[in-house]
Amino acid sequence: TVWTMQQGWALSWLGPLLLGLMGLLVSGSDFQHHRYDDMVRALFAVQNECPYITRIYSIGHSVEGRHLYVLEFSDNPGIHEALEPEFKYVGNMHGNEVLGRELLIKFSQFLCEEYRARNQRIMRLIHDTRIHILPSMNPDGYEVAARQGPEFNGYLVGRGNAREIDLNRNFPDLNALMYYYEKTNGRNHHLPLPDNWEQQVEPETLAVIKWMQNYNFILSANLHGGAVVANYPFDKSRDPRIRGRTTYAATPDDKLFRQLARTYSYAHSWMHNGWNCGDFFNEGITNGASWYSLSKGMQDFNYLHTNCFEITLELSCDKFPSASALPSEWMGNREALVSYLEQVHHGIKGMVYDENNNPIGNAEISVAGIYHDVTSGVDGDYFRLLLPGTYTVTASAPGYLPSTSTVTVGPAEAILVCF
Repeated sequence: TVWTMQQGWALSWLGPLLLGLMGLLVSGSDFQHHRYDDMVRALFAVQNECPYITRIYSIGHSVEGRHLYVLEFSDNPGIHEALEPEFKYVGNMHGNEVLGRELLIKFSQFLCEEYRARNQRIMRLIHDTRIHILPSMNPDGYEVAARQGPEFNGYLVGRGNAREIDLNRNFPDLNALMYYYEKTNGRNHHLPLPDNWEQQVEPETLAVIKWMQNYNFILSANLHGGAVVANYPFDKSRDPRIRGRTTYAATPDDKLFRQLARTYSYAHSWMHNGWNCGDFFNEGITNGASWYSLSKGMQDFNYLHTNCFEITLELSCDKFPSASALPSEWMGNREALVSYLEQVHHGIKGMVYDENNNPIGNAEISVAGIYHDVTSGVDGDYFRLLLPGTYTVTASAPGYLPSTSTVTVGPAEAILVCF
């Protein structure tokens, strides 16, 4: 009888333990690699779980006709609310760099779950930000890489799209124009595209450029693999390379970009240590051009053609990690993905009005000492990311007298400054 009592006692606590383990297994089982159909199902499942704060839309098609689906989180999905900034994450631009794709699928599930669990931090983010997540910019390249699988993945197989074009060398080259304008005090923002640019880019690139033109994105990151470092613009060197040595190419917002990169790096479990994949990057960050110069990249294009500040996150030594590595990669990146998103709420923001209180779209917002202007959106609202400090800010628009304010920015939420 003693033995049977002990046995019964053992079973009484074994039950809850097994349930707990079952829960772990179930929640762990969503760490898998998602082929295109699996990814689409996963995104629609999130939309189904959280219908009031999400929307799925397609920005276009890949060469092989796959939708480029975006999952949006907002308390008013589908609507831009004045003074609420737009943010984006883009994954899997290189088809064989797959961690970003999986992290963004998981991040979408996480935002939905935490919102439903009434996590105040996540609720606030979704109420105050319009978040756009494009898990795969290159679904065709991914399928090529996935057919090989993690074990045999070559360094380049599936990197490009179905036409084997590298999408991160496929944007119109605005750096050359910018570097020319710097010498002549020409335009410093929203640089014009070449006349026939639509014929010169791939369908995936075209879709993403149109997306950027349709939404007033303020902050962005694109997720890559093959190294572990947060890379910030400019990616293209100002000088031709001298014997393979590359030179640092600072933007006018260099200090801000360094801080954005550091935000991700230090919130990441190991990126900030600097030593990863046999390379050393101090603080886990690098200027793109000082690492290696590249032309026609997406992050430089964001900065030079739109209001959006984008950095490139290299997230894994292994471009196609095994599914068993995904849970620890998620834990390593989860806080960083949230912290970086929160950065969209720093600096200044406000409305630009005429004398009758009508909003003015496309007004230029310039900050003395930083030679890079941003513009107000169609609703007359503007957002200017800035580090803490005191600034002289001017709003101007054709046909109106300019208006100037002095403003002190603190480390917390964006300061409201209307013109």
